[in-house]
Amino acid sequence: MSDTSQLTADAAVPGAGRRPVPRIQVGRYRDLSLLPVIFVLGVIGFIVSPAFLTSDNLIGVLQQTSELSLLVLGEAMILICGRMDLSLESTIGVAPVVAMWLVMPSSGSATYHGIGLLPGWMSIPACLVVGLLIGGFNGFMILKLRVNGFIATLGMLTMLRGLQDGISQGKSIVEVPASFSYLGKASWIGAPAAVWICLVLFALGGLALGYLRHGRALYAIGGNTEAARAAGIRVDRITWIVLALGSLLAAFAGVLYVGHYGAVSSTQGDGWIFQVFAATVIGGVSLNGGRGTLFGALTGVIALQLVVNVTTLGGVPPLWDKFLYGAIIIVALIISRFASGEKQD
Repeated sequence: MSDTSQLTADAAVPGAGRRPVPRIQVGRYRDLSLLPVIFVLGVIGFIVSPAFLTSDNLIGVLQQTSELSLLVLGEAMILICGRMDLSLESTIGVAPVVAMWLVMPSSGSATYHGIGLLPGWMSIPACLVVGLLIGGFNGFMILKLRVNGFIATLGMLTMLRGLQDGISQGKSIVEVPASFSYLGKASWIGAPAAVWICLVLFALGGLALGYLRHGRALYAIGGNTEAARAAGIRVDRITWIVLALGSLLAAFAGVLYVGHYGAVSSTQGDGWIFQVFAATVIGGVSLNGGRGTLFGALTGVIALQLVVNVTTLGGVPPLWDKFLYGAIIIVALIISRFASGEKQD
């Protein structure tokens, strides 16, 4: 790329090539808008049940948040880039199942038999590779075959769910290698290792989107794809990488989930896409692309998990959860629509 093209590309990315001007920007406070909500939910939770503030309950909420938040992290970056991936829900389940199928012996006393192609210590790398392949194939369909992204990932969601059921024979895999279960069960500095890992990944992602040229390019691509392409940004390459990274994070979330519960559930990830979109939307990530932050997405998933926890402690049956997720999405979209003042077709 020539120097002129490079300067033009940087100019298309927010904040590139110029010194930031110290001024008050109201839009930035949207990232903090859920913090009072989280505080209020904490107060309500304490009123509903004294068990809310117990260490076991709070640690359980943090553990569940960490597993879901990795899907939210991946989906948030994809949405900022102007795309959408529904198949993350299935990736969190099918990637660990394929990994178990590759490492479990074909015979023996285990209740589940695979093909024994890889040693047990390769289970996590195999799981992550499966996630990368899924994201890469999604990118191939969307960017090379020009298939509608919503329909393509919806088809992948269904196909991968069927693949998970077929390989696992519709049963939970209760015997997993020790290396696969470590991260989900380990505790570091008084908190689950998964929580620390989640915070580090969100911090790295936030720094990349805020300070790296390719990270800031996601906003340019999501805001106006053709303008970003004309400015010299390699739109297809960056989008492909983001789609692969999102699936990789979903596969890693599967590792944490399996380690936490000590088994690969036959329904692992089922219905999670509702929670993922609810968390990203209330966290301020735009479904139209080009707007939102990972900090907002993180507060969104924390707020969502607190809502679920408080309603559970209050005796609301779990059967109402999907209704709750849908209601949260609709309310957040309506609030975002009038707060932003954007014109809609």
